[in-house]
Amino acid sequence: MFPLGMVLFPGAFLPLQVFEPRYLELVDACLAGTPEFGVVLIERGFEVGGGDSRFDVGCVARILEARELARGRIGLATVGDRRVRVERWLDDDPFPRAELVDWPDGEAVDSDEARLELVAAALRRVLAMASELGDPVPPVASVELVDDVVTASYQLASLAPVGALDRLALLASSTPGARLDLLATLLDDAAAVLASRLGGG
Repeated sequence: MFPLGMVLFPGAFLPLQVFEPRYLELVDACLAGTPEFGVVLIERGFEVGGGDSRFDVGCVARILEARELARGRIGLATVGDRRVRVERWLDDDPFPRAELVDWPDGEAVDSDEARLELVAAALRRVLAMASELGDPVPPVASVELVDDVVTASYQLASLAPVGALDRLALLASSTPGARLDLLATLLDDAAAVLASRLGGG
């Protein structure tokens, strides 16, 4: 397990620089066996040093590439693979470990596809407003949504300019429809704040 101060979604790219001895050992173990590890959000504490408290919903990261960097570091290119729940945390020696169960999304319904297009349009508006204010934003206009509604809902969630706890709630949504509903609400809130900033409020 690799607890981080961020939320990873299935399908999202995650680059990492690994330097702590325990995580270097984790990478060695992954590369010697199944090249994946779990990522969960830290509830309290810090990424470096241990002693943190962690949430129990996460995502498996699959290692695409690993390369040695200067000063004994390892650079990883990973991608979110699937959503998981932690059933039980194990001892952190030699690195954080847990027993996981896969947590598939609930079924999509026919109305989710139309809802997906509305939320995608709302996200583009919010990112355009943020860009106008000089905020760094991902190039969402060039992103092609995949045909699968579940994967596309994660795609939109990964691009949304929301905080870590909101991202965790999006990851933990029971169905793609519930995720899109929550994302629509979060984007409405973000649009209101951005509009106030644009208006000098």
